[in-house]
Order: sequence, then C-alpha cells, then structure tokens
Amino acid sequence: MDVAAFRALEPLCWRAPSAHNTQPWRLRYEPGQIRVGWNPAYTLPAADLTGRDLRLSLGAFVETCLIVAADADLPLEYVADHDDPWVGRFQPAPSRYPTPFRTTEVWDRRTHRGGFVGGPDSDALAAVDAVARQAGGSVRTVPHADRLGALLREADRQVYADPAVVAELRRWLRLTSAHPDYRADGLTDRCLGLSRPAANGLRAALAVYPALRRLGLPRLLAAADDPLARGGDVLVLVAPEGLDRTGQVEFGRVLLRCWLTLHAAGLVAHPLSQLVDVAATRTALGTLLDVAPDRLLHVTRVGRPTRPAPRSARRVTGSEHPSAAPM
Repeated sequence: MDVAAFRALEPLCWRAPSAHNTQPWRLRYEPGQIRVGWNPAYTLPAADLTGRDLRLSLGAFVETCLIVAADADLPLEYVADHDDPWVGRFQPAPSRYPTPFRTTEVWDRRTHRGGFVGGPDSDALAAVDAVARQAGGSVRTVPHADRLGALLREADRQVYADPAVVAELRRWLRLTSAHPDYRADGLTDRCLGLSRPAANGLRAALAVYPALRRLGLPRLLAAADDPLARGGDVLVLVAPEGLDRTGQVEFGRVLLRCWLTLHAAGLVAHPLSQLVDVAATRTALGTLLDVAPDRLLHVTRVGRPTRPAPRSARRVTGSEHPSAAPM
C-alpha cells in the first residue's frame, strides 16, 4: 500500500459532507491497512442521539476516499469492521475501486442553502433512485408541500426547545470571520446564506436563549426561516428494513453517490435532517410517504441553484479539536 500517496490525498478526502460540518472522521495508519473511525470530539451527541448522522457521515467519507484514491490510480478497497470508534479499514485491492465519479466532482460538490430554480426532472430523479435501489433502498419525493412546511416548522421548534441541542449548535456556528475556526469547520454565516444583519440577529437571539427559552423563543426561531420557500423539491433516502449500524455506514456511501449523481445533473442539495431527527415529525413524514419511519434515513431539498454556493471550510487532518470560541 502506497501510504505516502494516500496521505497526500487526505485534503481532498476531507471534502466529504457531515452534519454541522463537524468532520468527525479519523484515519489510523497501520501496517498494510488504514483504519477508519471517528473522533468523539467532533460528534453531535445531543442532536444525533442515535448516531445515524455520524454513521452516514462516515460512510460518505469512506466513499469519498475510494473515489479520490481510484482517480489517483491507487487500488484500495473498504472492509467493514465495526468496533467503536472504528467502522472499517482500507486495504490494498487487486484493482481500482469502480466508480463513475472523479475527484473534481468531489471537490466541486457543495451544500446549498440558497434559492433554487425548480427541482430535479424525471431523468435526474430516476438516476438518483437507481443509485439507492442498487443498495436495496430508494429515493422518494415528498408530496403535499403544504403539510411538509408545517412539519418542518414543528421539527425546528422542537430542536430549538432543547437546550443541549442549541448549545451544540452554538458550538459549531461560525457567524463571524473572526472565529478562530472559521476556515476549518462548522457552519459559517456565508454557508448558511446569512447577511451580516441576519448573522448578528441570530447571535443575539442565541445569546439570550437561556433567559427567553420558556417565553417562546424556540417558536420564533423556528418561524424565522422557511427553506421550502426558496424552491426545489424535497427528497428522502429510504433504507431497506432492518438496517443496522454497519448498514447505515454503507448507506452513507449510497448518500454520497446520490449527491454526486445530483451534482452531475447540475443540482445541489440542502439537508433538512431535523425532519427525521425529531420523532414526531419523522413519524408524520413516514405517514406521508407510506413508509415505516425507521426506514427514513436522510431528507434534503434539491434543485438548481440561482447562484453558486460558497465552499464550506475543511480541516486537513482529524487531529485538531474544536475550540470554545465566540460564534
């Protein structure tokens, strides 16, 4: 195994997506293999109680590494071996990982929280659904947009009503370029699409959160933004029944392939994970789709962007720790 060559590719591999852009993955180089796992300092124990988003992020990272290695003509394969905090390993393979994607697509793919012009057409929907079906899942479009809006507001309200989740969010917000980790990780004002007044307003609201939480601040925060009004369609990644932890990592790989398929069609995605993070809205969404709620793995708004999205920040390695700093 050409360890030096793979190490040189690590900054490209770090372009994988993760909830709150925490970049939780870690690599450990061992003789003949590279272990893949996570750093607890970069997880979201309050918002991601079950670890679903963590495992999806790890799977997306695995797929990104395989794509980048294949494009560099490094023959690697991934072997699942779940043993917390490790999920598997890369090892030498007889040939390159078979993938239609290239490093340029990994580098160019971005999350976009801005306006969309329309949603995916039938060809794009069929292509992304085919990716999921190859792994036993599917991609579904959410009907009844009016009902979905009410569910999204309820999910946001419940998220903002939880002090632990809000504290976690504050830890990963970078609402000013003066933040020491602004160019390393987290959710920046630019990537959130916030103007300077809007970013200052959010900072002020969260600063008084402890005092105003019981006076209706969560409801006001939930009503302050309506991403559905910015266009696009909402797609749900549906998993097969009985998906275990290892299976969720594998579906993180599927999710990354779905996002790159959308990217190839000129589309971008804006995750709306709160819809499946909150039990009540997850159940209601399952009813809308006529799917068991525990099979709903990921929700995202998809469309054609009205303008390019800013590139999110990335660390180069997993050895750093997020600092306690102002938002």
